[in-house]
Parts: sequence; C-alpha cells; structure tokens
Amino acid sequence: MSERLDESFAKAVDLMLESKGKIIISGMGKSGIIGQKIAATLSSTGTTAVFMHPAEAAHGDLGVVCEGDTIICLSKSGMTEELNFIIPALRERNATIIAFTGNTRSYLAMNAHVVLDTGVEQEACPYDLAPTTSTTAMLAMGDALAICLMKKKNFTDLEFALTHPKGSLGKQLTMRVGDVMATGDALPLVSEDATVSDLILEITSKRYGVSGVVDAEGKLIGIFTDGDLRRLVQTGESFLDKTAAEVMTPNPKTVSAELMAKKCLELLETWRITQLMVCDEEQRPVGIVHIHDLVTLGL
Repeated sequence: MSERLDESFAKAVDLMLESKGKIIISGMGKSGIIGQKIAATLSSTGTTAVFMHPAEAAHGDLGVVCEGDTIICLSKSGMTEELNFIIPALRERNATIIAFTGNTRSYLAMNAHVVLDTGVEQEACPYDLAPTTSTTAMLAMGDALAICLMKKKNFTDLEFALTHPKGSLGKQLTMRVGDVMATGDALPLVSEDATVSDLILEITSKRYGVSGVVDAEGKLIGIFTDGDLRRLVQTGESFLDKTAAEVMTPNPKTVSAELMAKKCLELLETWRITQLMVCDEEQRPVGIVHIHDLVTLGL
C-alpha cells in the first residue's frame, strides 16, 4: 500500500484539508466496519468525521450530507449496489467523493473525484472470498490519510488528549494538581505558635503524615512530617511543648494548582517524598496532593 501513496493520495489529503464541511465515510458489510474505524480515527486526530450506512442513507440518512462535505466511499469491487445507488444524490449535493476500491474502472471509481487503489491480489481467505486482505488495505489507507491530515494540521498531543479525556494519555495531558488535591477541612495546617502536641493531633486527624505551618498572614512558612516526629523522639529530649516554628522544616517544597498532575508525580518521585503542599501566588496553602492519589489515577 505504501507504494500507492501517489499524486491521487496527495490530492485526497488536500481535498480533505480544504473541505468546508465534514468528512463522511460510507461502506457496506466489512468495508463499512472499516469505515467506522477510519471515521473514529479521523475524529480523534483533529478531522471531524462521521459514518453513514449507505442502505440507511437511501432511506433518509442522506440528510446528514451537506454541500461542501467530503464523502469517502469504501467498496472492494466498486459495484456495491447500496453505495452506488446514492452516488447521484451525493453528486447532486456537490459533495466531493473519494473512492477506496480495488476496481479503478468501476461505477464508483468513474464517479469519484479521487480514486485510491486498495486492490489486492488475493484475500487471505483460502477461497478468495471473505474480505480480509482487502479490508486490511483499506484500513491502512485510511490510517495513512488520518495521520497525514494530523500532521498537516499540526494536531498536538494536547489536542489529542482533549478528545481522549478518559484515557491515561488524556489524564496525563489535561489533569492539573487543582483537579486532584485535597482542600478545605482536609488540609492539615497549624499556626506557627501551635505546640508539637497540636501538630501531632493535626497529622493524625488528617492522615497525610504531614502538616503545614503558617504564619499570622496565613502564608506557608514550614512543614512538619511524621518523619520529623520520629527524629524528635530519637533525641530523647522533651518536645511536646515546643512550638511548630521551632521544630518545622522551613521553606518547604510546594507546587501550584495549575501544575500538570503528571509533572507533580514526577517531582514527588524525584524528591522522594509522598506529598506536596499546594500554594497560591502569595504562598498561602490551598491544598495538598498525595502520591497515592496520582498513582491511583493511572498517571
């Protein structure tokens, strides 16, 4: 199939790029199933496309076709009755017709603006009957069109993610820290003059293994973790009456709510910590994000 990516293929790409309407894919039987996949691939890569069943089209679904639309018709023989029956109506609507067929002298080919040869020497079927090799060829041609259009349109991975918000890639490229952080009463915080006893209670009740320490203006000035607590115990000194300001780690690492969640996960792994305080531009804590929350999302 790669040897057939000639001037006709380039013309098909240009026609689809210049189309003022949508892309409609149509085909019967196995070709129709391949057409549905091509339509799905085009739609997910920046080219709006829908599938139209040719038999249903003859009974009203032709209403989806508007002037300026581009129709890709799939037929191994080029003689599919249901598909050819609607060709005159497509031309009447001034639709651009691109044919995928193995018969370049067929009725479909003769009425198409561009013909892409998807003919094969023989099907994989031992009787040369069941569409196997021919449908694979159509699929390859459709994928080639979709990827060329994707590149021509400079379709980015972020745009791809926006059409795949439920997938792991979509989450990686669209989900921000603000979408997953804990906020409000779940946020572990104490004032700088709170005692270590207060710190322990806050860490225990919020269950993040950490508490932020804020000053009188509500700005984050330090952090205290359960690891810090263990180290205090190991000193053998009395510490329960000490203030948070005395035992905290100052200038803690923080992230903004606008940071991509995937990047936040990378920072947690790089710094070998399990949670990060989320602060606004004035260094006021607005949330906390835990590595387990990010991993659970499949990032």
